[in-house]
Amino acid sequence: MKVLVAGASGVIGKQLVPMLEAAGHEVVGLARSVRGQMGTTALAVDALDRDAVVDVVMENQPDAVVNLLTALPDRITHKRIDADFVMTNRLRKVGTENLRFAAQRAGVRHFICQSIAFGYEPRGTTLADEKAALWRDPPKPFDVILDGVKRLEAITVAARGTVLRFGHLYGPGTGFASDGWFFNDVERGKMPLVADGNATFSFLHVHDAAQAVLAALQADQPGVFNIVDDEPAQVREWLPALAQMMGAPEPKRVSAVLAGYAVGTWGVAYMTRLRGADNTQAKHTLKWQPRYPSWRDGFAAELAAVGGTS
Repeated sequence: MKVLVAGASGVIGKQLVPMLEAAGHEVVGLARSVRGQMGTTALAVDALDRDAVVDVVMENQPDAVVNLLTALPDRITHKRIDADFVMTNRLRKVGTENLRFAAQRAGVRHFICQSIAFGYEPRGTTLADEKAALWRDPPKPFDVILDGVKRLEAITVAARGTVLRFGHLYGPGTGFASDGWFFNDVERGKMPLVADGNATFSFLHVHDAAQAVLAALQADQPGVFNIVDDEPAQVREWLPALAQMMGAPEPKRVSAVLAGYAVGTWGVAYMTRLRGADNTQAKHTLKWQPRYPSWRDGFAAELAAVGGTS
């Protein structure tokens, strides 16, 4: 199968391209600039330029198009997260539509897009499956981001494509990497527990995200799937555990009011209100299994890779 990967130089793309090649697929990698190993054919293409996208898809005639387009800064600033996501929102709306249009015109069979699994309405007391409502009234900075997510998913579903809602990514190239900004803040004692730390995180290693794309290609099942690990955990559980793994200071506790001055309404909600996601459907339909079923094992592996644990 010839697979066109848009965003081949991103954190998931870097994991996915060698997996696809190892499985015998031919890869056409697209990115804003050619960096590293992006597949058999590596092309610098502006995904916001419809004509350029159509030209490259028509010329290469892929069997599948995988949309992993993002444009995120090295460090996310929660207080101004809407500003950090301006270009990513454009890619989710315009870039996704350009890829869909080109894929449809070329008769591409598989259309797979990356979404998020932490945008669910937080009032539920159970893990959210794919039928659960998205956040109805989120903090304003996140509302802008969620609007882009909704548009991406609507385009993909209308095209009978596959939406993969990824959990909180960790591993190489992410903020939750051994050298990432979040781990660095924890190591320096700069990442506190906010209020009771009730937000539930569903984590996902970037390797497992890439494996899910491969599974979706093989399954050829349209729809929406949560791609998360098996052990959702509240911040008050995983943050102190991570600090202990790192030999870092125990996280301090700060009030939501005090935290709000530093990280804004979204930063507080991020640490206190998020709802975890259920991965049953992805396991059943896509036959996907994470290599790291628990963030505990995944975090430990990340730290051990650089001598962070004994």
